Order: sequence, then C-alpha cells, then structure tokens
Amino acid sequence: MNARSRWLLISVGLGVLLNPLNSSMISVAIARLQNVYRLDFTEVSWIIFSFYIASAIAQPVMGKASDLFGRRKIFLAGLVVAFAASLAAPLSPSFGWLIVFRVVQSIGTSMMVSVGMAIVRVHITEKQASALSVMSIFLSGAAAIGPFIGGVLIHWWDWHGIFFVNIPIVAAGFLLAWRTIPKDEPPAPALRNMSWRQWITMIDAPGILLFAAGLVALLAGLLSAKSSAHISFGHVLTGGIGLIALVAFVRHELQASSPFIPVRTFAKYPEMTRINVEFILVNVLYYSLFFGLPSYLQMVRHVSEFHTGLLMLSLGLCSLAASPIAGRWIDKSGPGPALLLSAILMALGSVWIVTMNQSSPAISVCVALGAFGIGNGLNSVGMQAALFKSAPKEIIGVASGVFMTSRYLGTILSSLLLGIVMGDTFSAGGFRLLGVILSVIALLLVFMNWRQRVSKPLQ
Repeated sequence: MNARSRWLLISVGLGVLLNPLNSSMISVAIARLQNVYRLDFTEVSWIIFSFYIASAIAQPVMGKASDLFGRRKIFLAGLVVAFAASLAAPLSPSFGWLIVFRVVQSIGTSMMVSVGMAIVRVHITEKQASALSVMSIFLSGAAAIGPFIGGVLIHWWDWHGIFFVNIPIVAAGFLLAWRTIPKDEPPAPALRNMSWRQWITMIDAPGILLFAAGLVALLAGLLSAKSSAHISFGHVLTGGIGLIALVAFVRHELQASSPFIPVRTFAKYPEMTRINVEFILVNVLYYSLFFGLPSYLQMVRHVSEFHTGLLMLSLGLCSLAASPIAGRWIDKSGPGPALLLSAILMALGSVWIVTMNQSSPAISVCVALGAFGIGNGLNSVGMQAALFKSAPKEIIGVASGVFMTSRYLGTILSSLLLGIVMGDTFSAGGFRLLGVILSVIALLLVFMNWRQRVSKPLQ
C-alpha cells in the first residue's frame, strides 16, 4: 500500500469514527444531562433515540445520494454538517435544541459512514482486505473507547466536552479528505438526468416518513405513559397513531418499487429473517448494559464520570480482543458454536447483574462487562458470517442494509426498555429488574442457537 493510499485511509477513518464515537460517548453523559436539564430518565433517553433513529434513516439515504451527487461531495458535506452540529450543541438553550443538534450530528456522521467504505473499496485496490480491516478498527475502536473518552472529558470539561472534542477531529479529517480523496467521476446519464420525483421514488421518501413518524409516535406514547405513571387518552392516541403509521409503512414497503426496508425479503428468506431477529435481540442485550450501567454507577453508586469511563473501557477492550479470535474460530467451525457461546456468556452476565448490589466490588462490575464484551466480539463476527451464509449473493447488498437496520432497531429497543424499567430515575431495584429481563432475553437467545445447532444435522 503506497503513501497516498495510507493517507486516504486515515482521512476516511477520521470521518467514519465520528458516528460510533458520538453514539458511545453519550452513555457516560446521560446522568449529567439528566441533572443539568432536570429531566427524568425517560425524557433524557431521547438523546439516544434521536441519534439512532436518524442514523437508521440517514445511512441508506446518503448511500443512495452519493450515487447521484458523488461520494467525495457527500463525505466532505458530512464533515461540514458534523462540525456545525458539534459547535452548536454545547450552546443549546434547552434540551429540545440539544436533541435537534444531536439529530443533525447523526445525519452528518452517517453521511461519512455510508460512503466511507465505498471510497476505500473504489480507490484502494492494493491490499484491499487489509484496508477494510483498518476501517473496521476505526469503527469498533471508536465505539470501544467512547465511554472512556466521554468520562475523561466530562470529568475535566463537563458534558460540553463530548461535542467540542469532535471539532479538531473534523478539521483534520476535512483537510486530509480534501487533499486525498480523488474527485468524483461524473454520474451515469441515468442518474444525472434524474428528476426530483424520480429521486424521491428511488430513496422511498414516503416509506422513510412513515417509518420515522410511526417509530417516534409509538415511542412517545409508551414513554409518556410510563413517565406520568398513568395511561391517558393522549398517550393511547399518540401510540395508536404510531402503530397505524408503522402498519401503513409495512403495506407501503410491500408495494414500493425501491423500498427503504425490503419487507418481502424477510418472507422469502426465513433463515436470514431468523438471523436479523437474533441480531435485534443481541443489540437489545448489549446496549441495555452499555447505556444502563453508566447511569447506574453514577446515580446509584455515585461513581465519578472518570472512573465510570475506566470501568466501561473493559467492555470495549474485551469486545475488541474477542473479535480476531472469533474470526479464526469461525473460519474453522462456522458461526454456530461462536454464536452459542456468545449467548451463554450474555446470559451469565445478565444473571450476574441480578446478583449485584450497592456494595458489590468493582471487579464484580468488570465480570459482567467482560462477559458482555466477549459475547459482543463473538457476535460482531459470527452474525455477519451467518448473514453471508444465509443470504443469496444476488441480494447481499440488500441483506447488509437490512442487517444494519436490525442493529439500530435493537439499539432503539434497548433505550425503550431502559426508559420503561427505570422511569423517573435510576435505582438499584430497577437495575436488578433490568438484569432479570436481560436474563430472559439472553436465555431465549441460548435456546434459539442451541435449537439451530441440534436441528441442523437433521436438515
């Protein structure tokens, strides 16, 4: 790999890491934001919802936009948007404005994730597998160290630091990207002559609007009812509108020529559907702990943001360490054994959470984090390998898009679960209840993977 390719890899990596970095740093800031804006946990959880809903929509849309406007233009535009959002978010006059800037930040960082891998594939032809593995390190490494960086920044500069830290990264990334990413080739005539009506049809704008409106309304109805401790007509109406919008979304996707989420694919390939359902459950487990444990440590056990970040570092490091080992194991034995062990580890970690109390030593917290971290490392490789085995080659692009959507849905559901279980504030009892629920989900995963292993020889 020549020097130009290495600099291109670094410039793309600096942009790509911003999305996982900002989605993970916030986990340590939730307790501080709750105190600053005087919100209950249900309300402050929208800082998580907003980012992942926006990412779930923006990444596939911006991937299609890059075909029309050019990958370099979209990547550079994403850096500008991320810069503006990171500068404005710390100056937010209210929590509502913070949510708005958080959504803008999510869109900007998603613009880079959606086209970053494509830029590497197109412009680095020498040792491409190594280049893609470096991109994976940028993505997974940023997510792994995000809570630690967030804890350090909040300890020294308050919550504003988790936004300001993006500014030098974005500035360096923009300068490098401007110099190293080759100019875009002119789009194909069919894309260049595409009208706005055709563009809206291609990205499935009606489907996106129904998906976003339905999800937000349903979440708002459920969380508002939990927050107020009673169910009113307004809560039922809001949740009902959300359900109706989601049903309309499914009907629309079945008829759309270019669907945002290809619903028909799930019915046609049941094995791929099973893998996506498992991936949703895995992400519910992982992110419930990822977002829930920092608030528990800070609000119940009064651990500082700095030490919370240090503890959370064990989760990311275990995940990073397990991934290459999982790759070699899966190459030899297939994804089945690794996925079964992952489910068992997450079940043990969930049961361990139930046994924890306010006097449990720090090593006890690390045991749970280690189990979930190793499990996540096995899953990150195993689920992807299982997807490639189950999806026909001619739809692998669609399958990968659906797979990423499943990840975001699992993350959103984990935030919903935390909001419902915790309600107004975090408590030791609520955290134990969360552990019980996670244990049930993890045991369901163990059963699904064990059943798959037993039934496979009979097929």
